Amino acid sequence: MSSLNKNADREWIKQRLMGASLCVLMVFALLFLRLVYLQLIKGEEYRRLSETNCVRLKSIKSFRGLIYDRNNKLLVDNRPAFDLNIVLEDAHPVKETVARLASLIDVPHEDLMESIAKAGKAAFYKPLTLKRDISRDQLAIVEAHKFDLPGVHIEIEPTRHYIYQKTAAHLLGYLGQINRKELESGRYAGVRTGDSIGRYGVEKSFEPFLQGKRGGRQVEVDANGRLIKVLKTVEPVSGNDLHLTLDLELQRAAEQLLGENDGAVVAIDPSNGDVLVMASAPSFDQNDFIGGISSKKWKALMDDPGRPMNNKAIQAEYPPASTYKILTALAALEEKVIDANTTSFCPGYYKFGNRRYQCWNRHGHGEINVVDSLAQSCDVFFYQAGEKTGVDTLAQYATGCGLGRFTGIKLGHERRGLIPTAAWKKKRFKESWQAGETLSISIGQGFDLVTPLQMAAFIAAVGNGGTLYRPRIVTSIEASDGNIVKSIEPEITGGLPASKETLSLVQKGLFEVVQGNRGTARRIRIKGIDIAGKTGTAQVFSRKAGEKFDNEKLGRTLRDHAWFVCYAPAEAPEIAIAVIIEHGEHGSSAAAPIAGALIQKYLQVDTAKTPVPATQTPATP
Repeated sequence: MSSLNKNADREWIKQRLMGASLCVLMVFALLFLRLVYLQLIKGEEYRRLSETNCVRLKSIKSFRGLIYDRNNKLLVDNRPAFDLNIVLEDAHPVKETVARLASLIDVPHEDLMESIAKAGKAAFYKPLTLKRDISRDQLAIVEAHKFDLPGVHIEIEPTRHYIYQKTAAHLLGYLGQINRKELESGRYAGVRTGDSIGRYGVEKSFEPFLQGKRGGRQVEVDANGRLIKVLKTVEPVSGNDLHLTLDLELQRAAEQLLGENDGAVVAIDPSNGDVLVMASAPSFDQNDFIGGISSKKWKALMDDPGRPMNNKAIQAEYPPASTYKILTALAALEEKVIDANTTSFCPGYYKFGNRRYQCWNRHGHGEINVVDSLAQSCDVFFYQAGEKTGVDTLAQYATGCGLGRFTGIKLGHERRGLIPTAAWKKKRFKESWQAGETLSISIGQGFDLVTPLQMAAFIAAVGNGGTLYRPRIVTSIEASDGNIVKSIEPEITGGLPASKETLSLVQKGLFEVVQGNRGTARRIRIKGIDIAGKTGTAQVFSRKAGEKFDNEKLGRTLRDHAWFVCYAPAEAPEIAIAVIIEHGEHGSSAAAPIAGALIQKYLQVDTAKTPVPATQTPATP
């Protein structure tokens, strides 16, 4: 009996041991399968996650190339900006961390969470920028509470800095963040989401040279994302520097002289086409665009009637007014419909058909030749000269002189202006050209439209003897090590369609505009410098022949534009200038003094201006 009980007990124990063994084997089998899954199937993924947790790659933004003026004065550089970043994986719990951060730096919590939402899940392991270019006070607060803000850290990034606010803003341009479409285009190698590219001016035109090459850093971090040590660094490559033709001091003087007026000033070196000044008013502060311009500031720029975002030197088109008489004189002389001895009698008007076309001088200029007509800006003489030359011939010469076509300057959005022909009007308005319209365009009114840059290049060519240059804004591109990457030489684009004899006669007339006793710009004479130029007064709206208006009673926006183009010294020009003052009324009083002051500054002449004799009344065109 006892033997049977013992056998039963052994059998029960044996069964229990087998059950326990099976359980142990099953546990070990499950552990083994789990290890197989983790090591063989998921091993590569978990290895990557493990390395990400302790070793990370950080991109290092490169410095954008610097921009200098012709005298090596720095115009645009880079300054350090403190960007507030977060790594979401390290910021647990994210909502509480972001809420704490928002309260510390006094930034709306919704704004920070919106930045996170826009990034999506792809940014979970990568640094995400919450706020760019934070203040030094905010920086100090974040650093003081860094142990309470897991995953939050500061990155120092180079940011564009325009040293002289609003100075040459339209020429230099500004930056803006690259968008998805531009990234996908493949035109911006090495540029990533969040990077900035040139949006305007030379920043845009020379983007491939200014944009540097990113570097990188391999770092080890702790569980909270804080840096432990740097393992490896690949230094970024800075962008190339630009050396401009711009004269900073002359540019600032031009902008100061423009004052509260809307308009533009362009100054060119007649010997090579270098742009010394390109001022457009009103201007804007490029630094407002760093990190994205606020909607309030952008709306203010868009609503400004002065159109500050337009570079009026190349984008605004104006009737050339009496400055166009230079072209009419060239064409008429070359076509031999007039010569040095040709005269016309000006009684103060020109009767054409059943209409009277007034001269600006209602009392008339009397018997007058081409030189005196340029000097005194006689409309009647040029009505007759233009009538004899014809609209299509005038257009042919105008195009040959660089008007009505692009100058080719390395800036975007240049306008070509308009030089009308009979065929153009037929196509545009389905109407035939009227003979009376030739009279209007002969003195720069009617359909004629030009840009200040075109007029500056034209008057420079008149002064230098007939050579048209492509306006140049950059002379050289230099690497950060000092090596020249590219030199940009002066480029001749053609010559004025005029003989030396014709140019000599026109130059004599332009000389008399300033230096003659009856010249329309004689008030800007400077002792020691002979200036040659031409005034102009461009009508803003159409007027019937003989119709008179009191400019004082007109609203400012309906008043005439004021023009002046010139070069100096007259015998060997070193500078050519075009000035347009919107609604300035008279070129002689509004535009010419600006050009005179710039010439005096550029040529460094300190002597007083020659006064106008009291018995002479300054002319108004």
